[in-house]
Amino acid sequence: MPEVNRTLSDVGIGFAAFLAPPGPEVIRFTVGQPDFDTPISVVNAAKDALDRGETAYTRTQGSVELCEAVAQHLTVHDIEADPADVVVTPGCKQAVLYGLMATLDAGDEVLLLSPAWPSYDGMVKLTGAVPIHVPVKRENYHPNFENLEAAVTSKTKAIMLNSPNNPTGAVYTPEEVEKIVAFAIKHDLWILDDMIYATLVWSDHPYTSPCTIPGGAERTITIGGWSKGWAMTGWRLGWITGPKVVMDGVKKINVSAATHVATFMMPAATVALSLEEETAAMAASFKQRCELIHGLLSELPGVVVPKPEGAFYAFCDITGTGMTDIEFAERALSEAKVQLIPGSLLEGGEGFVRISYATSPENIREGVRRLSEWLNA
Repeated sequence: MPEVNRTLSDVGIGFAAFLAPPGPEVIRFTVGQPDFDTPISVVNAAKDALDRGETAYTRTQGSVELCEAVAQHLTVHDIEADPADVVVTPGCKQAVLYGLMATLDAGDEVLLLSPAWPSYDGMVKLTGAVPIHVPVKRENYHPNFENLEAAVTSKTKAIMLNSPNNPTGAVYTPEEVEKIVAFAIKHDLWILDDMIYATLVWSDHPYTSPCTIPGGAERTITIGGWSKGWAMTGWRLGWITGPKVVMDGVKKINVSAATHVATFMMPAATVALSLEEETAAMAASFKQRCELIHGLLSELPGVVVPKPEGAFYAFCDITGTGMTDIEFAERALSEAKVQLIPGSLLEGGEGFVRISYATSPENIREGVRRLSEWLNA
């Protein structure tokens, strides 16, 4: 028998082992998915497109109207994008993979601020490049620039950003983003900026794009999508934009890999980017849940949790309980009937657990109550 791709043996499956749906008696703090329905105007736009027969091949990077809508949306974050250099992808994950494929050669190294979302590690490895996990500051999960400098080698080609961050909930300050751009210029690195949670910021400082820093735009690939801010996870829609030299490569990859996203979803995605009230209401709800869950988690014995600054995750240091994170997660499920993610599934996440508060306030109160009774017992 011929061999399969040997690279795959080094690619993990992330959180999959702890994402299996439990029984109805379990409170689920695992899935990073808004508990809102997709706005009805978006759903109706897709239905209308189907009724019009928009089911054939179309412009591969996305309709002109949709690419223009993405570019217009990015101006909210002071990002200037040429609609001709916007590609709509089958999900934000695909956009990240396209960005990596367009910028990396086999053996190149990519700096990941650790703990990082596990798919980054896997995608870097799929390109033949090497992920380098650089520990962040433990007290607030922000970049540690001494660690970044120490991690650079002659093979370093790119740095991956994700702010607001999954799994930590950190939102990097404008000053930190400025330092990251200076760092990238100094070492001649690409910056891949995954801004999927940019609409969900609770800190006093906003999401800041590297594109807004002098010298940043020409080396930054901006990646985002509709999943989190618009409650459209199952629609699998993302975007990628950046310097023309990169986007020319991304367009080639997209044509070979996907052709384009579903034609009838393009008008719906365009409508989504025009919404304000619905997305603002979702963000306001998650901000309230952040306040709620942080206050409750802070009272748990042996648990330390910096206040989340964005997204919908709390990253909890549970070393004070005397348990490993795997033991904590397994016992929380079996004894407290609460499902959460152990941090050691991520390099650099040992001793932590990730809790998603993308669930109802009732579930938050009940889930933390169960954890409290379990730990205090």
